[in-house]
Amino acid sequence: MSSAGSTTLPIGAGYGVVVGVGFFFAFVMMGVSYLQNRYTLYSTKQSEEFNTASRSVKPGLIASGIVSAWTWAATLLQSSTVAYTYGVAGPFWYAAGATVQILMFSILACKVKQNAPRCHTYLEIIYTRYGVATHLVFMFFALVTNILVGSQLLLGGSAVVTSLTGMNVYAAIFLIPTGVCTYVILGGLRATFLCDYSHTLILMIVILYFMFNVYSISPLIGSPSKMYDLLKEAAIKRPVTGNQDGSYLTLKSNYALVFGVIQLCSGSGTVFLDQAYWQRAIASRPTTAVRAYILGGLAWFAIPFGFATTLGLSTVALTDNPRFPTYPNVPTSSEISAGLASAYAASTLLGKGGAVALLIVLFMAVTSCASAELIAVSSILTFDVYKAYIKPTASPSQLIFISHIMICVFGLTMAIFACIWNAIGIDLGWLFLVMGLLIGGAVFPTAFSVTWRGQTKVGAISGCLSGLAAGLIAWLATAKQYYGKLTVETTGLEYPTLAGNLAAIMTGLIISVVISLLKPTTFDWDITRAINTAPTAVSSAPSIHSPSSPPALSGPEKENEKENEKAKEPRQNPGSGSGSESDMPANHNFRTVQYEEKEMHLDIALADEPSKLLAAFKLACIASFVLTFIMDFLVPMPMFFSHHVFSKGFFTAWVVGSFIWVFCSSFVSAILPIWETRAFFGELVKEIVKDLGARARAEGGGGEGGGG
Repeated sequence: MSSAGSTTLPIGAGYGVVVGVGFFFAFVMMGVSYLQNRYTLYSTKQSEEFNTASRSVKPGLIASGIVSAWTWAATLLQSSTVAYTYGVAGPFWYAAGATVQILMFSILACKVKQNAPRCHTYLEIIYTRYGVATHLVFMFFALVTNILVGSQLLLGGSAVVTSLTGMNVYAAIFLIPTGVCTYVILGGLRATFLCDYSHTLILMIVILYFMFNVYSISPLIGSPSKMYDLLKEAAIKRPVTGNQDGSYLTLKSNYALVFGVIQLCSGSGTVFLDQAYWQRAIASRPTTAVRAYILGGLAWFAIPFGFATTLGLSTVALTDNPRFPTYPNVPTSSEISAGLASAYAASTLLGKGGAVALLIVLFMAVTSCASAELIAVSSILTFDVYKAYIKPTASPSQLIFISHIMICVFGLTMAIFACIWNAIGIDLGWLFLVMGLLIGGAVFPTAFSVTWRGQTKVGAISGCLSGLAAGLIAWLATAKQYYGKLTVETTGLEYPTLAGNLAAIMTGLIISVVISLLKPTTFDWDITRAINTAPTAVSSAPSIHSPSSPPALSGPEKENEKENEKAKEPRQNPGSGSGSESDMPANHNFRTVQYEEKEMHLDIALADEPSKLLAAFKLACIASFVLTFIMDFLVPMPMFFSHHVFSKGFFTAWVVGSFIWVFCSSFVSAILPIWETRAFFGELVKEIVKDLGARARAEGGGGEGGGG
């Protein structure tokens, strides 16, 4: 790391952003939670609201949450790394390789609403369907996934914060999650959606700011034409191995294609096994969950594509500029692998302003994704450990308390692991490439658990474990065979990680299917539909025919019903002593409406017509497969096999297209949620004003009475 790069901003700026911005959101969520608890029945003191947002979130906000949860530090940093390493092919394959999983997950989002509408975690489905042994195996893979994702966030984020400000890297690792833990504890899952929205809005604004600066007004670049010329010069001085003519301006990039396959495999594990994505499906309305994931996937594509096409390529173009932090030397491979390409470009282009913008947007990405991981792991540890094995009859208040504790526990855990990776020399690039081979074996067994009646318990377990074993063997054997030794460097190269990722995910698929077919069985989905269904709910829901779920997974729901019954009762206006109708709070009718709406959302999966869910499933299948074909085959493969090198006009169109995509994605993730929630927040503001007016009139009347 260059000293120049580490002193772009004063050290106080690092602490100011990491501590100040984090606690700013904590204070905002404190206010939001107060208003939510006082004026609506979506109370953060109820476990259903805290962990699932009462299953009532609309598609725009879900899409914004998906964009935020899938925007890791690696999304910004690693995408710029592959842009610097492979040219225009890097951002494209990063985006295309990791959008597929979100699109495909729309199928699982629909199926979880059909087959387990009341679950809190996908591991509850595993527990109910397969039993304890399988549950523990899948829980291991789930927690490994969350630990790797969480520690990656902190590892990449702290590296850039340290590079830009000189802040101590270990201080950054521990301080970044502190504010996040605070606001997640205050507001639960709904708080993460609201903060996700604000973070995504800021992220889109900053990306558009960088794109407009680089391709319009920057004296160093200023246009796609100038960028094209600089990239042509860079290819002459530093040709790209494996690219057509060594050019940065081609999709004929062998190693970028290898990276794209790794991204497909690794991303499948980090989406399908991460409770954060299941939690958003669970929190969404059933028939709109599919739209949310399709919109979220398409909107997310723009972030790594636009960001890396701007800053990643700018790093290539400006390496020989005297303002570049490492000039006259080129950045070292360790600096690039650590994710510093975008930091160097931002500092060169805009000085301290660029460094501040990057620092803020990176902090937004890290904290928003970290909040999703915190609430996800908290739900697993609460419902799949504490409630399933320690106290099956835990009350909602006890579950809330445990959720709060587990948020802090996981915040500390991912910080500790990030410190370990940093201390032993594991950087973001290595961890990103290796992660998929560790968890890939469980991808298809997890997907089959909610989509395929025929998967057996033995098939599920053997698929996970054999996939893990095959991935490790292929990874290490390939590194030894190709490079003659096993080191951090050789095991983090393209071919060993490609072999490991493919072996893990394909072995998991093949073994799970073959063993399940050897002794076929047919599972009754009514068993998982009964998860967390109270007896009263079963009697009113003719679509559920099976008995209630095992006691380990249904205890507190009865107490939730009691709490909800109490919530129906009229509350007295604080400050008044009588219970007359005139003393009812001004927001009584609103609260009643909100209660009815909440009850509808809690039972919406049962109330929705099967035909609507079937139509949503068909939409998910068609849209996900068609869009995957377009992104991963129809667009890149003809240019790859034709060895096409971009002309100046084609590159200009490529840049304009990325700008348009980012702009449209900004609408989906920033404007649509406002449009969807305008009625709710408008009514909420009215009720707050009425309440304040009633209080003022009561105080005024009391004062006049006392004077008489």
